[in-house]
Amino acid sequence: MKNRKPLWIAIVAVAAVALGADAQEKYEPTWESLSKVNVAPQWFRDAKFGIYFHWGTYSVPAFGSEWYPRNMYNVEGREYRHHVETWGEPNAFGYPDFVPMFKAEKFNADEWVELFVQAGARFAGPVAEHHDGWSMWASKLTPWNAAERGPQRDLTGELAAAVRKRGLKFITTFHHARNNLWEKPGRDGQLRWTGHYEFVKRYFPSLLEDPERAIMYGYMPREKFLTMWLGKLQEVIDNYQPDIMWFDSWLDEIPESLRQEYVAYYYNQATRWGKEVVVTRKQNDLPLSVSIEDIEKGRSDRLTENVWLTDDTISVGSWCYTQDLRIKPTSVVLHSLIDIISKNGVLLLNISPMADGTIPDNQEQVLLEMGEWLRLNGEAVYGTRPWKVYGEGPSQGRAGQFGGVTDPRGGYKPQDVRFTTKGETLYAISLGWPDATLTIESLKAGSPHYPSEIGSVELIGTDARLAWTRTADGLTIAMPPEKPCDYAVVFKILPKK
Repeated sequence: MKNRKPLWIAIVAVAAVALGADAQEKYEPTWESLSKVNVAPQWFRDAKFGIYFHWGTYSVPAFGSEWYPRNMYNVEGREYRHHVETWGEPNAFGYPDFVPMFKAEKFNADEWVELFVQAGARFAGPVAEHHDGWSMWASKLTPWNAAERGPQRDLTGELAAAVRKRGLKFITTFHHARNNLWEKPGRDGQLRWTGHYEFVKRYFPSLLEDPERAIMYGYMPREKFLTMWLGKLQEVIDNYQPDIMWFDSWLDEIPESLRQEYVAYYYNQATRWGKEVVVTRKQNDLPLSVSIEDIEKGRSDRLTENVWLTDDTISVGSWCYTQDLRIKPTSVVLHSLIDIISKNGVLLLNISPMADGTIPDNQEQVLLEMGEWLRLNGEAVYGTRPWKVYGEGPSQGRAGQFGGVTDPRGGYKPQDVRFTTKGETLYAISLGWPDATLTIESLKAGSPHYPSEIGSVELIGTDARLAWTRTADGLTIAMPPEKPCDYAVVFKILPKK
């Protein structure tokens, strides 16, 4: 009998482990169950700034935009004319023929991530798959992946390792819901071919006869595509454990039950990892109870209760590298970041590397100048929370998707002030260098926003003692003779003890 007790204990222990594993399936694939998740973990709210990049096979032609794979087949478009003049007719040289030319021979993940660190980013990662059917990771579900073809390297894996080595969070973005070339019912009930490669079906249908290339074109039975859509997400989740999974539009084309299955899978895996993760959405493709709102090339025009994300690009026009790509001035990118965080937002900034893995000098310069400002003034950015009002001043960008793409017409002015807080400290960020004095009306005597007496006002980056007065018109600060930095300056305001 003495020998049975250890055996019984062992059986109970095994059962307990099994029950514990089952218990970790804490989220069911229902919105009600999934709404229990913390959609905006503290690390995400603290991070404020991340970098991602449109980089893939579409970087090879470097013409038009990342939508070149679609538009090169539109016989009425300029991409088609360019393609014929440069590469020949699409039925002789199609988009898959660019794949061997995407070599990424100069790509070094550690060097990229070092630049992102210098830029002040707190999370970074790739467009894992755009609409074009090209996977940037080692996929077993499609032959069109970077580990098997093109670079013949697991680019996502290399980036994940480099990002985590430097203590950043890892983001992967997904646009592949649009890839399926299928007959979708319209509002009139009629079936119409839709998808990223609908012009292939319309003008070059013979290209779909090759079964391997048909995979890239998303030309397959609907159920097979949906299984692949989910499988690709699960591959990335299991192999790279992303901290953020970001989604482009067209998730509404994915059945709700499949979206629920994905979200449950990701959050349950994150529970096993002991991590808090983030899912983003556009439009109404996922409930806000399980995801973060993303605003493409735009922002809110007011302070919001819930945290949100802006995805914007360092360039004007294309998101991927093109030969004529124009880059925004540092002031525009930085002012956008400051405006966003004052309203409870986070910025995800896109850059556009070349096909060989080179980040162009003009983009690198903007990132380094952003980082220089953030090293001096980062205490007013990282780990902060919005104040009672987001700011004041004469300039206001448009709200919503594709609103506020750049600064308001004429740019922000020094009188445009944005606020952040950390503990009892209030930061007032002037989007410029004020002449002689700056008056902040939100801090006037008797303001309901700041009823306490002000004890001190400092300008970050200088030891100069500032002269200031507080009247019924506002807090007026006399500027020192020299500015501590370019683009924007930060005043640190503390209450009287």
